[in-house]
Amino acid sequence: MGTAVYNGEVPTPSLTGFTLPITAAMGAFFGLIAGQSTGLGGLLGIAAGAVVGAIVAYILVTMVSYKTGRWGAIVAIGLIGFFVGGNLGLVVGLIAGALLGWCAYWLHLGKYRRSLPPYATSGQVLWHNSFKFICGAIFFFLIAPIITIIPLSFNAENFFTFTPEMLALDPAGYSLQHYRDFFTNDDWLRPMKNSLIIAPFATIISVSLGTLAAIGLSQSHVPFRRAIMAILISPMIVPLIISATGMFFFYSQMGLWMENTFGISKSLSGYIKVILAHAALGIPFVIITVTATLVGFDNSLTRAAANMGATPTTTFFKVQMPLILPGVISGALFAFITSFDEVVVVLFVGAAAQKTLPWQMFTGLREQISPTILAVATILVIFSILLLATVEILRRRSERLRGMSPA
Repeated sequence: MGTAVYNGEVPTPSLTGFTLPITAAMGAFFGLIAGQSTGLGGLLGIAAGAVVGAIVAYILVTMVSYKTGRWGAIVAIGLIGFFVGGNLGLVVGLIAGALLGWCAYWLHLGKYRRSLPPYATSGQVLWHNSFKFICGAIFFFLIAPIITIIPLSFNAENFFTFTPEMLALDPAGYSLQHYRDFFTNDDWLRPMKNSLIIAPFATIISVSLGTLAAIGLSQSHVPFRRAIMAILISPMIVPLIISATGMFFFYSQMGLWMENTFGISKSLSGYIKVILAHAALGIPFVIITVTATLVGFDNSLTRAAANMGATPTTTFFKVQMPLILPGVISGALFAFITSFDEVVVVLFVGAAAQKTLPWQMFTGLREQISPTILAVATILVIFSILLLATVEILRRRSERLRGMSPA
């Protein structure tokens, strides 16, 4: 990686033989993107980007301190991007400047070896950093579609593509009209209402049954625990289309039985069928999260409560539940997300009266292309991020309660 190790010390990497070539290569990559987007041509963009990258790296590591150099690279290359490509060029230039400045100092200061022992060979250092970059590329590949959807939801036109005004960052190219359509159009508000009715009820059933099942299966005296666990989490393993087909035949007969026996309406029986079907999909998530929480549970606490005269119900709510509550809430959040985002089962089990938000999005993509779908997708993405952040906070709290991580 351009350095040699002597007596456990890592000397400063070569400027001309290591730092400048790699930074120039990164600059050439950004130059290729700029050249293609501005019409200057790929070869000219690569050459200009490589020169700019090499010059920036040389100035930063030889003349400027770390913090000043990082901000200076961001401002300088941002201005270059603005003069070449306008507002969009400014944004790209700011990103390129931040990355080029970071790369120059990261290489020249030897930070690429920071997490490795001093005796690591060049091949080990290369693989270590290559692996991190590969993981970063995979992560970007996974979130790129989500990143694309969010700005498209503010499109002022009824298109699913970036307009020239949007690419130029012209305020006239952006609008909240699709969000206004979502919050004022009954075609979207009704499915949203159905989702907010079905998901909470399905979550309550999933949490109740899943928590009891997890506690029961955590007892060593329960026979065939592994087989029962495999059956209970099978909805996560079986392809969803197969589960939806089986649920269709089962719940259709169940709906007829409820309507003929109790005289309930078709609409109410439809809601009950969808809620029960979604609860079946959410139970495995509750079982897994609660079971993971019970791994570090001290059973001597329940025995001590029983010795003090507490009933099993009192022991559960006063002793066991407070300690496993983070796992229960995490399972509830996963069950809620599963029900709120599910579309295949509701297509098989539900009717038009139970149309949920994902169902309406699927219909909108298939029958009428409406950019409002992008606004709805953005809202769901933000909602999912908030729920997952809550799950992570609860996971860390659970680890602290069980003494698995420092407070």
